[in-house]
Formats: sequence, structure tokens, C-alpha cells
Amino acid sequence: MTDLHQLQFYATPEHSCSYLDNQQAKTIFVDPAITLDKTSFSQLSDLGFRRSGNHIYRPHCDNCAACISARVPTANFHPSKSQKRVYNLNRDLTISYHQPENNPEYYDLYDRYISTRHHDGDMFPASEDQFRSFLVESEQQTRFVEFRLDQTLLALSVVDQLEQGLSAIYTFFDPEQQRRSLGKFAILSLIEQARCEGLPYLYLGYWVAGCQKMMYKIDYLPIQLLIEGHWIQLTKNDLDELDAENILRQP
Repeated sequence: MTDLHQLQFYATPEHSCSYLDNQQAKTIFVDPAITLDKTSFSQLSDLGFRRSGNHIYRPHCDNCAACISARVPTANFHPSKSQKRVYNLNRDLTISYHQPENNPEYYDLYDRYISTRHHDGDMFPASEDQFRSFLVESEQQTRFVEFRLDQTLLALSVVDQLEQGLSAIYTFFDPEQQRRSLGKFAILSLIEQARCEGLPYLYLGYWVAGCQKMMYKIDYLPIQLLIEGHWIQLTKNDLDELDAENILRQP
């Protein structure tokens, strides 16, 4: 196991925030020359780190703490009525797990998703190099989760295996299948998969206070947020009170 105290971390220069207007962002990441084992990666995940390709990173902004790690306690999760409808609507899909690979079927779906849903973001336009470096390349125990209707690929989730849970890295889906709410269904399916594997958590990445695109991450209740170094379990009422505070606080 890697000794976390011996890891070297590097910080990026300040750059424009991808989530909040008029904010500057900074990121720290683990020395990319280091290959982390599963135990060390799991420990870093509990400290708020995420993976993108072969980079393990965490926001480290000077004047903002809006990016807050979120995870769902699988044993206590209770789907809402709307989430139950989404689950039932997609019961005709087949779910299967595979090793990461760069194939034309995956990339075509990814390209259509980015071009339709994120044409105004920094991931547009998509490229095969971007797809490979972002989602296929991984030194962790990573799986691709296929969601198919008969033989047609409708969605794909990228998920890392942790000792204490699953970490949802990214999901993309057919933008023409809006009625199915495939993004929501993918999260519900991963919660159920983690529960079936006896894993207590599904990690959802960062909930970004003030960013509408990230609000969906606190729809899965109860939710646990990493606040001031402690995982705190919150209900809907707790989240309303948290929003009432100035979460974009000075650290």
C-alpha cells in the first residue's frame, strides 16, 4: 500500500472555473508518475479526490469551497416517486459490465452526447484522443457499464471499484432518448449494484453549490457531503438549510 504521507502533490495555476461564472479555480493532483494501488486510491477518494484519466485530483481554490464531494450511502438510499418511475421505465434495458476499450460504437455515442448536451462546454468538440485519455486510460479497477435496448447501446457509465464503494466517473447516453432519463437511471443502477456487492457507498464526484448542472447529485437521498474534512449525512431539509448559508465561503 502506498503511504499517503509520502505522496507528492502538484498545484495548477489559477484558471477560469468550469462551473461558476467569475470564479478562479485551482486544482491539486497526485504525482502522475506514481501508480496508486486500490487501497490508496480508496483512501484518497474518502479525502475528496477524483480520477480523470490517469490523473487523481481535487479542487484547491483559494477563495471558494463550492466543490463538495458527494456520496450515496447505499443501504439507506430511498428512491423518490419520480426515481421509481425512471427505474420502472427502463426495466427493458439490459445492463452488462465490460473492460474499458476504445471502440467505434462507444465513441459514436460519446460524440453525439458531447455535441448535443455539452456543445457550450470545454469538452466540445469531442475527439477520439479526448475519449481515450479521459475515460479509457486508467490505472485503477475501472469498468464500462453498458445499457442496451436489444442490441442498441443507449448509455454507458464509467465506474471505478473502490474498497468501500463504486465511484461514478462519467456517464453519457443517447441524447434522443430524453424520455428515459438515462443519466438518472444509470445512477440508480449503480446504487443498486453497489448494494448487491455489499459496498456501502456510491461516489458521485463533486456537488457544486450554485451550479445548476450539478444540482442533480443531491437528488439521491440521504446524501453524504464531505464538509470540512468530515462526511456528513444530510436530508432534504438539511440541504435547504445548507443552501441558505453562504457556501461560497472563504476557507
